[in-house]
Amino acid sequence: MGIQSAQAAAHVANPFVGSSPYLNPNYVSEVQAQASADGSSAEAKVAGYQTAIWMDHIGAIAGDSTHLGLQAQLDNAVTQAQSSSSPVLVEVVVYDLPGRDCAALASNGEIPATDAGLTQYESQYIDPIVALEGNSKYSNLRIVNFIEPDSLPNAVTNQSKSACATAIPYYEKGIAYALGKLHAIGPQIYNYLDIGHSGWLGWPNNMSGAGPEYAKVVQSATGGYATVDGFVSDTANTTPSDEPFLPNSSLTVGGQPLKSATFYQWNPYFDEHSYDEAMYNEFVSSGFPSTVGMLIDTSRNGWGGSARPTSLNSSPTTVDTYVAANKVDQRPFRGDWCNVNGAGIGARPQANPYGSGDHIIADVWIKPPGESDGDYPTATHTHGDPHCDPNGTQTDGNGGTYPTDAIPGYDIPAGNWFAAQFQQL
Repeated sequence: MGIQSAQAAAHVANPFVGSSPYLNPNYVSEVQAQASADGSSAEAKVAGYQTAIWMDHIGAIAGDSTHLGLQAQLDNAVTQAQSSSSPVLVEVVVYDLPGRDCAALASNGEIPATDAGLTQYESQYIDPIVALEGNSKYSNLRIVNFIEPDSLPNAVTNQSKSACATAIPYYEKGIAYALGKLHAIGPQIYNYLDIGHSGWLGWPNNMSGAGPEYAKVVQSATGGYATVDGFVSDTANTTPSDEPFLPNSSLTVGGQPLKSATFYQWNPYFDEHSYDEAMYNEFVSSGFPSTVGMLIDTSRNGWGGSARPTSLNSSPTTVDTYVAANKVDQRPFRGDWCNVNGAGIGARPQANPYGSGDHIIADVWIKPPGESDGDYPTATHTHGDPHCDPNGTQTDGNGGTYPTDAIPGYDIPAGNWFAAQFQQL
């Protein structure tokens, strides 16, 4: 323990280097049960990779009969650390803002977007998490917090939606509170803010608005820029890390740049790697220190199968046909996000996937592969999100209508085990 304690005491630039991953036993058992039922050794391997622990409602902190609470998870990590020569890294998703997911329905939260809701978020949700993570018996762990998926991206792009206009001030105050309290615990804590994905904030106007918005929120936190270690993209999404045959979004085909294709709609960032590099520059120019690191959730952004291109096809003569022939992202629409059909598990969690000189410091699995994104409304079940309806459609804001691309034949609430999706992934 002495060696391990000395290694873990310092706050490091990249906590994913030189650490041992903590595996959530609840997820491990889900995977093992499915793999056993299917007689699949390939499925069983998934249990060996780290996934994040979602604190997606107040009750998750204490846990229940089927899910370990945060204290039990951290206690398990301490036990693991006693036989580990390297610091044990635990990943926690902080996800319960007032008015959560104001532009979606499948993952709306339990706390209202009101002054009383903000007080509840701080006192009943953040404070108990801080008290647990701050217990001295966990001081030689590395605790990585992924802060409030989808929240500040909504602040950048969805101010015009009434639910978001109401919720966003509480997002900003709640996140600032969480960052300040978590950071104050000590050097074992690492905080990463969610930045959506390239198909959301990749357009120049959205990206230029992101830097100031995030800077405003972080500067209002006690501790300011020091409270944030970096940013994470593609949380619970399926956008590829790289489009290997579309490396240049300005490449001209038939007199038009590839970014003008219907699939990209003038968004110049086709994948998470290029997007995160650009967002890094945007954040640093907005005042964040150059030491911030970028993470990609690769849990479901691996596109494979017979439709995946294996080499460049340069013969198409229009941007739409060229993109269709060469993109690995097989969605009909980049806005499809709920239980997307045809997605696969992406790159395995690892530090420095592009080398130590790249701003992407790790691939992580935040969304546990095989847990549903959400269900959809029916005559007997009014809650849910139409985007999760396999027979539903959605629009791109420019007159285009697309299928949701949700896996057909299923209607499974968010977070519940989705066997068919896991098998497909």
